[in-house]
Amino acid sequence: MKLFYMPGASSLTAHIALREAGLDFTIEKVDSRTKKTEHGEDYLAINPKGKVPALLLDDGTVLTEVVAIVQYLADQVPDRHLIPPAGTLSRYQAMEWLNYVASELHKGLSPLFDKQLPPDYRQQTEEQMEGKLLYLERELAGQDYLLGSRFSVADAYLFTMLTWADRLGFDLSYTPSVAQFYQRIKSRPTVAAALQAERAESQAVE
Repeated sequence: MKLFYMPGASSLTAHIALREAGLDFTIEKVDSRTKKTEHGEDYLAINPKGKVPALLLDDGTVLTEVVAIVQYLADQVPDRHLIPPAGTLSRYQAMEWLNYVASELHKGLSPLFDKQLPPDYRQQTEEQMEGKLLYLERELAGQDYLLGSRFSVADAYLFTMLTWADRLGFDLSYTPSVAQFYQRIKSRPTVAAALQAERAESQAVE
């Protein structure tokens, strides 16, 4: 498998999932401006959406959208318990979290990277995001992960969004359970390896 990514983008979630799954894969960087891969390929020919991540499977199929990709990866290695089994209530709770992160955090944080964002809209968006962090604080209080005591791909997605919040200057000291979660995930060897491989200090965002 090959993961197409941009450093610091939401593709980090899929990268972490691949490492947690222990699957064989390579990564290939995409230029956000030229839409060319690091090997000179036209990324739009691979993924017409032009966004990352995209996962090229061994049979040539291309899978896109981070929520779909991480569920696919987790299902390939059920013994790793990266997502609850299909059809269980716990699985739907994992999907609930994946969709919350996608619709409320990913969608909410993305505009804040735009330096031309009108000040009033920026302030309103930041206030809304602070409310969402307080919600996460209540949900994470007294537990290590979103689903309780076991790491899942939903945690990888939330971690990626918290790296964005960190880069945007949100003060996580007001949400200690969120801050502890952030450091807990960051300390996982797979996460450290993914961050190092992507040189996550890049400001690229998708």
